[in-house]
Amino acid sequence: MPTHSVPVPAPAELEILRLLWRGGPQTVRDVFETIRRRRDVRYTTVLKTLQVMAEKRLVTRDESERSHVYNAAIAEASVKTRLVADLVDRAFDGSAVGLAMQALSAKRATPEEIKEIRRLLDGLKDDGGE
Repeated sequence: MPTHSVPVPAPAELEILRLLWRGGPQTVRDVFETIRRRRDVRYTTVLKTLQVMAEKRLVTRDESERSHVYNAAIAEASVKTRLVADLVDRAFDGSAVGLAMQALSAKRATPEEIKEIRRLLDGLKDDGGE
């Protein structure tokens, strides 16, 4: 699925997608129980959110059993790429440099993260990105 056609999930939808990416296919009850441990939520809210997500094609629903099983329909990397592209466009007027500078000034990077950033930048130079 092209990145521009990946919908931007709402915060509650992103929370559910993370659970499905990490834990694989789950019933509404499974998702509800996990979220309920973190915050107050109603079963019907989780059910409705998953139904809306199925309509948006963010998840698939296996209806072969009594308890429907939901699975992420889009890859985690695709959603993250779409979210970052949306953020860069809306908050940084399309500037990836602006986003990177803000991210690095907002939270101090660990030495390991700085090494990884350097490796990524060096890889861009090697690909003619400089």
